[in-house]
Amino acid sequence: MKRYQAPDFYDIDELLTDEERMVRDTIREFVDSEFMPIIEKHNREATFPQQIVPKIGELGTLGASLQGYGCAGLSSVAAGLIMQELERGDSGLRSFVSVQGSLCMFPIHAYGTEEQKQKYLPAMAKGEVIGCFGLTEADFGSNPGGMRTKAVKVGDSYVLNGSKYWITNGGIADLAIVWAYVDDQVRGFLVEKGTKGYRTQDIKNKFSLRASVTSELIFEDCRIPAKNLLPGVVGLKGPLSCLNQARFGIAFGAVGAAMAVYDEALGYAKTRIQFDRPIARFQMVQNKLVWMVNEITKGQLLAWRLGRLKDAGKLHFAQVSLAKRNNCWMALECCRLARDVLGANGITDEYQCMRHMCNLESVITYEGTHDIHMLIVGKEITGEDAIA
Repeated sequence: MKRYQAPDFYDIDELLTDEERMVRDTIREFVDSEFMPIIEKHNREATFPQQIVPKIGELGTLGASLQGYGCAGLSSVAAGLIMQELERGDSGLRSFVSVQGSLCMFPIHAYGTEEQKQKYLPAMAKGEVIGCFGLTEADFGSNPGGMRTKAVKVGDSYVLNGSKYWITNGGIADLAIVWAYVDDQVRGFLVEKGTKGYRTQDIKNKFSLRASVTSELIFEDCRIPAKNLLPGVVGLKGPLSCLNQARFGIAFGAVGAAMAVYDEALGYAKTRIQFDRPIARFQMVQNKLVWMVNEITKGQLLAWRLGRLKDAGKLHFAQVSLAKRNNCWMALECCRLARDVLGANGITDEYQCMRHMCNLESVITYEGTHDIHMLIVGKEITGEDAIA
């Protein structure tokens, strides 16, 4: 396998701190040495390489920007670069880490009791406890407020009924962060694996995110102790704040996928001979490669700026939507152009571009679709709510 050469046309390395470069290079080496040799097999067999979870915990990738409780406490840019490098390997790997840190550890850290933080976060940071995030339902994706899952207070417990769908990590999770209506307010619950009335069912036959576990969560008179309620947040702002954390990581991650397929297409174009010369010499091929590096460079700068705004406490959720929307679209287009450069070879899993392309069809949809993020940005710039 050819050694990966990351594109950096604008010397963005110079904008990073020494620590950020070190973190990125550490994860890049891990992906090269321990993940790339196994992803083809796991993608073919539709299995998640769970054996690498302790290693990615040891590397500090889980809840990387959180402070305390065994978390790495990195800058937002460093945490984003981790996502970039993981998704350069596969969206399923980045999704696992993103769900664990942004959707599960973050709400406990932000809204949980001290007892909940001490109980779960150190083990989650090590990868000893795996989490999942139960918001989406089969009939409610872009409209999470329409959820039907409900919890009723009974004595010192809540009785939970309902189901969640398209849940990453669901079938392997030890802990689910589940959002449900209590009367007319959305509340968050910590539901442990093995709780009576709680079961999962994996979703099979996916063309996308094959090296990732996607499941349905089912709750039938599931009794949750009152101490497992997240007390620090009421309403949809809780789950939406978690999604904003995840979208931030996706904005970086999608750039990583684009970088991977660009590097593959560039290397292929330099060595593929047609009409007695490498196809890299042809204008049409150069046009495709230039479009890719052009958009990747913009995506890199967009993600970097997003991280700096986040660390400065100035980040607005509409800025995250713009970056998530742009970078997912850009990465998908890069995959399609890379496949075109590779010709028929591009449809085989000997190469990465089709795997990344299929994965990104999910990434551009989850954590807010391309169109939903357009409406979020549209409302921000016009002051008019097109959804209401």
